[in-house]
Amino acid sequence: MGGATAKAEDITLTVWSHEADETAKVALREQAARNLEASHPGVHVKITWYEKDGLDSALRTALPAGEGPDVFYVEPGETQYITGGFIAPLDDLVDWSNIYDWARAVWKIDGKTWALPEEAYTDELYYNKDWLKKLGVSLPANAQFSQAEFLDLIKKARAADMTPISQGVGDRPYPGAYILAEALLRKLGAEDYGKLLTGELSFEDPRVVAAFTWVKELVDAGAYPKNFMTLKLGESHQYFYRKPGSLLFPMGSFYTGRAFVPVDQGGQAADFPLGIMQFPAMDDAACNECKTVAVGASFAINAASKHKDLAAAYLNELAKPEMGKRWMETVYLQTAVKTAGIQFSGPYAAYFTELMERQNGAKYFTGMPVDILTGQCKETFAQVMNKAFPGGLLTVDDAVKAMNEACYKH
Repeated sequence: MGGATAKAEDITLTVWSHEADETAKVALREQAARNLEASHPGVHVKITWYEKDGLDSALRTALPAGEGPDVFYVEPGETQYITGGFIAPLDDLVDWSNIYDWARAVWKIDGKTWALPEEAYTDELYYNKDWLKKLGVSLPANAQFSQAEFLDLIKKARAADMTPISQGVGDRPYPGAYILAEALLRKLGAEDYGKLLTGELSFEDPRVVAAFTWVKELVDAGAYPKNFMTLKLGESHQYFYRKPGSLLFPMGSFYTGRAFVPVDQGGQAADFPLGIMQFPAMDDAACNECKTVAVGASFAINAASKHKDLAAAYLNELAKPEMGKRWMETVYLQTAVKTAGIQFSGPYAAYFTELMERQNGAKYFTGMPVDILTGQCKETFAQVMNKAFPGGLLTVDDAVKAMNEACYKH
């Protein structure tokens, strides 16, 4: 790593990043670039900013040709870059002392670590406090409705001409499965949920079928918007807090990256009545205090890069504790970078206090389904649990059968 400083004249390190519309992330990653330039005279860092679709398209063209940037943004589950041989293992390149072990573990595949995680998050269920009050419903003291209470809430919202849940799968392979996946985690508990995702437990298990059956009741009650199939992730945020509005919004706690920006940049209004409830408690559940923790924004080094040491030096800039602190204070998100003693203040202190309250007593399961599933099972998850089933196109039996055939290792 230290050798990167030697005679690095006229070297331009290239970085391709997603999240062009998130100004705090742009500022932080640009600051890491300037820090690297300051410590490596003669080195210049050029970051190209993309939206996700554009980045994916550019990488699909460049990487197979042995081209592309030195460093690029990647998310857990995008294992095609590993299987394609397009990224370099980072075990001996990056200083891992500043990254939480559980976060690094997400990127450990076949004994090697393939990307540096920057962002971490939990799955949360956001809601509009005013709309809940308008329905005459009070949040339970533990912030967790029962299965029956949650179904009744969905029906009340639809009857009041509210969209119950803002959610769409127009550009992502996972948002449509938030409710179902969290229901399965609670119903089965972490150990058996892990077995389900790794093919060791059948989707025909009666507990699994019961969770699918409950979610089907939500779908049939009109839980999701009519444009569920085409609504993109960024659009679903604004659907919730700007227009037309919805009662609920299941989302990773990376929600704040889009929401806590100025209104004229697409953020939520300062007085938006944002609340966080627990995902519903399942009947006869193994672990209603379970919840998912996961890794989001990460960066990998192109296997074809001629400047791998410099690329690793850029990743190490991102992973410094002071950058983790800046991430928390300006991006308003959780991070995989180790930080300690962070005290929140300012306009969003109440939000982070409530978020931390929702973590009290939680038993974490690490990884969203798209981080864990592979091959045909992963493809089927995206089409069935993420899209067709919550979209109302499949029966419980058909969805369970499709998942079982693709995932269960008999």
